[in-house]
Amino acid sequence: MADNPKFGPNAQTPEQRAYVLQQIKAANPQLVRNATPYAHRLYGRYIAGELSWDEVCQLRDAPQVVPGIHAPI
Repeated sequence: MADNPKFGPNAQTPEQRAYVLQQIKAANPQLVRNATPYAHRLYGRYIAGELSWDEVCQLRDAPQVVPGIHAPI
């Protein structure tokens, strides 16, 4: 099976991505302390191979749209 360019050479399998995420969390404990349930779902999608780490960071850091609440004009 060919490497997926969406992930680095050490993050090709779910097990490898889980290890990478573990290392990221160890290096930046605030990532865990401030993680919302939404962020944890994104991390799970990264491990599953649905999202790259860049996509996780973009989605995690984007303003969340809450239905029924309008943004200020």
